[in-house]
Amino acid sequence: MSLTASTLLDPAFLRRLDTLTLRSRRIYRGMLRGERRSRTMGRGVEFADYRPYQVGDWGEPSKLDYALRLAAAIGYVGLHALDRVGAVAFSDRAHATLAPHRGQTLRLFEFLAAVRGGGPSDLRATMREYVYRTRRRGLLILISDLWMPDGYEEGLKLAQYHRFEPFVIHVVSEDEVSPPARGDARLVDVETGAATEVTVDGYALEAYTRARDAYFAGVERFCVQHQIDYLRTATSIPFEDLVLRYLRMGGLLA
Repeated sequence: MSLTASTLLDPAFLRRLDTLTLRSRRIYRGMLRGERRSRTMGRGVEFADYRPYQVGDWGEPSKLDYALRLAAAIGYVGLHALDRVGAVAFSDRAHATLAPHRGQTLRLFEFLAAVRGGGPSDLRATMREYVYRTRRRGLLILISDLWMPDGYEEGLKLAQYHRFEPFVIHVVSEDEVSPPARGDARLVDVETGAATEVTVDGYALEAYTRARDAYFAGVERFCVQHQIDYLRTATSIPFEDLVLRYLRMGGLLA
């Protein structure tokens, strides 16, 4: 079932967000000068009270739904604190843009609920379009799975060059962390429709694991080198924990 403006976030959860604010990135960086500026959440990182997703939990959403709820929560925090909040939905370009505004939560939620996925993403082209038509500078939160044919690096560097402060939230599905497929399989790219026939055996899974870990490490390394805040989360992590605990640990919310 598609999300709607009224189902993006539960009213009780919204009340828990009322005490939070978006942390000033410049102040936070000054407090933590010299620290490693990336955080990962999910497999490979242990938290004292973290347990993997189990059947019977609140349910694992799609990456898009997870990202939309996350954008709604962060946007709500900003709007409640009377910050200006805007949003952009993009693939190979910006398909829909909500200009920065104050105080209109329903307007933001309606915009997010109308977002639909599809098509390969081009962050460089999108960012080039966005930075030249957006006068206000400040915190820029990228919520993405970062599967981009032409990479994410140039788009983020372009944002920094134009005095935005990027904060990357990398959303991956549990299937991407631990592929469930075994034996012969036909893999279809949901963005391009391209299909590939593969045989998933122990060797293939080991190769996938190495490539996945190398990609994740590359993202982290790029963000550390360019002083970009970075968080990685799997959709199996309960959404409320991500927002109320881990985004605070990562320095985005206070």
